[in-house]
Amino acid sequence: MSTRPLPDLAVFALVAERRSFRAAAQVLGVTASALSHTIRNLEARLDVRLLNRTTRSVAPTEAGERLLARLGPALADIDAALDEVAMFRDRPAGRLRVNVASTAARMLLAPRLGGFMNAYPDVRVEIVCEDALADIVAGGFDCGVRLGERLQADMIAVPLGGELSQALVATPDYIERHGAPTKPEDLMSGHRCLLVRRASGQPYPWEFERKGRLVVVTPPPALLTDNGVVMLEACRAGAGLAFPFREAVADDIAAGRLMSLLEDWCEPFPGFFLYYPSRRQLSPALRAFIDWMRG
Repeated sequence: MSTRPLPDLAVFALVAERRSFRAAAQVLGVTASALSHTIRNLEARLDVRLLNRTTRSVAPTEAGERLLARLGPALADIDAALDEVAMFRDRPAGRLRVNVASTAARMLLAPRLGGFMNAYPDVRVEIVCEDALADIVAGGFDCGVRLGERLQADMIAVPLGGELSQALVATPDYIERHGAPTKPEDLMSGHRCLLVRRASGQPYPWEFERKGRLVVVTPPPALLTDNGVVMLEACRAGAGLAFPFREAVADDIAAGRLMSLLEDWCEPFPGFFLYYPSRRQLSPALRAFIDWMRG
């Protein structure tokens, strides 16, 4: 190995291909005289002249041409091997902390998380579900998942899952007993409404939109809970009206267990976004997670 130093062979290949010590020196960021010295030492060790030099040109000798023809593919293989090694350096690994709204966890993360963990076994995933908007930087999270309307302005946001819509639903039995509302304002009296509360304890208002007109109501709650499953089960039992994401009750509507009401007031809106601080460089684990969730 001492008679065939790889760096010197790579220098020879570059000088021979560029036909110039000066051009090769510019690529490597060294002086032309340093490269000339390297080639002289290589020729002395091999006891073969590899380059013909004049004041105006540099050209391989016959021996140099043969060596160059063999070196080209070999050096290309070495470059490819080094690229593969670099992939291991950038391989997703380590801890990934995600702060996610509980609904998004159920709708988006749960169906895809297992596949991601199988694809990237070196990533240790920590999922924290909370509906209050968290400071992901202060909390040490890599990213969060929330509705677009709740994101801070200095975050980079990546859409996940497409648009969403909500559905005002009740059982046929409830509609028979209480009648069907004809406009959002009807919900303020004469109906039993099942509401989900914020972390502050206040109920989430119900937002309806039709042809650009927005109507926001907060009906007096017959039920107020921080658990969407409890709210939906009460609705399915005929206890009142609920306003969940349509995806959560699509099967109930299709089967006739629940009726969808005020449908022309339930226009779609931008859904969930994965977000992270704009100043943070993406780790390989976070980059892989974003690509997986969008795929």
